[in-house]
Amino acid sequence: MTSYLLCIKPHDVYNMITFPNAKINIGLNIINRRSDGYHNLETIFYPVGIKDALEVIEADQLKFTSSGLSIPGNADENLCLKAYRLIYRDFDRPPIHIHLHKHIPIGAGLGGGSADAAYCIKLINDKFSLELNTEQMEAYARQLGADCAFFIRNQPVFALEKGDIFKPLDLDLSSYYIIVVMPPVQVSTSKAYQHIKLHIPKQSLEELIKLPVENWKYLIENDFELPVFESQPSIAHIKIALYEAGALYASMSGSGSSVYGIFKEKIALPDLEKENQVFYGV
Repeated sequence: MTSYLLCIKPHDVYNMITFPNAKINIGLNIINRRSDGYHNLETIFYPVGIKDALEVIEADQLKFTSSGLSIPGNADENLCLKAYRLIYRDFDRPPIHIHLHKHIPIGAGLGGGSADAAYCIKLINDKFSLELNTEQMEAYARQLGADCAFFIRNQPVFALEKGDIFKPLDLDLSSYYIIVVMPPVQVSTSKAYQHIKLHIPKQSLEELIKLPVENWKYLIENDFELPVFESQPSIAHIKIALYEAGALYASMSGSGSSVYGIFKEKIALPDLEKENQVFYGV
């Protein structure tokens, strides 16, 4: 269930605030290239607790502003605005002011932009009582990005095809301690794809994820790691450092550049904090 803060304003104008969260990929196999230019893949999406803050309020004209981390690109092309425009085609509703406080690292493989867009769809649906069901909101989200629809339900899934077809997973990592490390570099997903070797995995992630977490490091891989580690050795060093610190499993998330570790117990990593942003207990 999505949580909101409702703030009453003068003249019965009110704003609503929600907190889009990030995700990590557990394994990522790139299988083949599709006729539409995308790739067929399989991966596990798992939600984590690194969060942005998203606010909408009725306004005289459609407007987007942001604070926190600097968001590259043209603000008029932000995915939250695109989400509003998609819905506006079908529902004539007043313009809104969207404000995003950005905390989820950008270019990290954590799905922050997709999460913001999906949560914007949910927020608009609730604010204007559109009564869209989950499937309808997912249909809007799929038009905005391959992983965007995941954040509508925001539950662990086995994702396939473009990464937008989901099978629910009975996966609960709440008894473990997850750390996400964000280096001061970003990875171009398009460039990473140029060096991927397409292949059909011997075993599907849907089956491998059922194994004990301590076995994952021997069998579950992220196909983006090899080309990214070759071009950005500092990212590879983070993964090594996480294993040296006792991680049961460590991996780059998506196409990077963030790397996460799954630990049995709470731990501090002061050496990694010197040059990277470290998110503890996500």
